[in-house]
Amino acid sequence: MKKLARKNARVTWLGHSAFHIESPDGKHLLIDPWLENPRAPADIKDTIPADLILITHGHSDHLGNVVEIARRTGAPVFAIHEVALYLKKAGVPTAVGMNISGTAESSGFSCTMVEARHSSMIEDGETTAPGGMSAGFVIKMETAPAIYHAGDTGVFSDMKLIKQLYKPALVILPIGGHFTMGPREAAMACGLLNPKHVLGMHYGTFPLLTGTPAELKKFLPARMRPRVHTLEPGGTFMLPS
Repeated sequence: MKKLARKNARVTWLGHSAFHIESPDGKHLLIDPWLENPRAPADIKDTIPADLILITHGHSDHLGNVVEIARRTGAPVFAIHEVALYLKKAGVPTAVGMNISGTAESSGFSCTMVEARHSSMIEDGETTAPGGMSAGFVIKMETAPAIYHAGDTGVFSDMKLIKQLYKPALVILPIGGHFTMGPREAAMACGLLNPKHVLGMHYGTFPLLTGTPAELKKFLPARMRPRVHTLEPGGTFMLPS
């Protein structure tokens, strides 16, 4: 009997830095689920499935709706130690603290926390709390290539170590500028990481975030420009195996 091929991993942009990854085995991973961002599909926060949630740092546009989604789904939440402590106090007993270079596994996803260059704090009403370090994640699945979600960051030379250690086929990079790297810096990051596929994020949400995928392509060498894929919020990229 001919063995049926597994389907590819599906990567859906939900606006800003929020992504939904469905593994070939049908498990659901959410990253930075601020699903009330101005570009998010309507009412998605009440219906999106989640077997695991990743949080890159404590800013409100990344913590977003994590508390209500984690309570609804019971999904574990992987985050830097300080953010995990905050989430536990906020009523998320499934929060799991970790730190840079650590790896945690759940629902067939292996998630390694990697460095990011950005600030981090937690905004709780009119007060703030320590947010530890900002981070990115390298996500591995048994039957799909690795994905690197960089979180909020500028370009940094140790991205070449992420390439050497984890070899991500898809990199998801902030390109909006002002609070993160813009297209020029993201193009440098692409050179360091040399991925097969690139998605932009953290752009177009607010007027300050002016970078675009088209501008990113202008800074890339011609051979790399076809690797940049442009999604509209709610759009899905099928990651080739």
